[in-house]
Amino acid sequence: MSLSKSHTATAYIALGSNLGDREEHLRAAMDILAKLGSVAAISSFYETEPVGDISQPDFLNGVIKLRTRLQPEELMTALLRVEKEQGRDRSISPPKGPRTLDLDLLSYDNVVLETPDLTLPHPALAQRRFVLVPLAEIAPTWKHPVSGATVVQLLAALPQEGAAHRRSVQKLANPPQST
Repeated sequence: MSLSKSHTATAYIALGSNLGDREEHLRAAMDILAKLGSVAAISSFYETEPVGDISQPDFLNGVIKLRTRLQPEELMTALLRVEKEQGRDRSISPPKGPRTLDLDLLSYDNVVLETPDLTLPHPALAQRRFVLVPLAEIAPTWKHPVSGATVVQLLAALPQEGAAHRRSVQKLANPPQST
């Protein structure tokens, strides 16, 4: 990857929480993420059913658009650090299990990347209604860099079960700003 340090990229990041004060976990993460660049858009929060066979509480999910100068790998490392700071211990929690915070790097500009630590765009993005619904809210014309489909087209292609429901949580009027 040969993006310069002065290049400002657009990254979409999914946020989720299903333990403790879910809304507070998401808002705290957004405040921290704002220090990694500039938050350009924040979706509403959505109440969603968990995916997988593990019995667990419902999630609160959202998506942010972040303008950043961090390289994709640096941003992913920062996201994992934020999860840990917010109480997530990946070493002891089962995959797709309950968590205080889950941050997924969905896309970074139009970069297509596959390394042992990072795949862009996120490999499950097109199958996740709980990601596509909030992404469509803030970026309806975003195009998947591999398929070329817009987020609205990806969402329309999904079956209706497991639909995300907008929770009565107000969108932040003024997204957190970077310092």
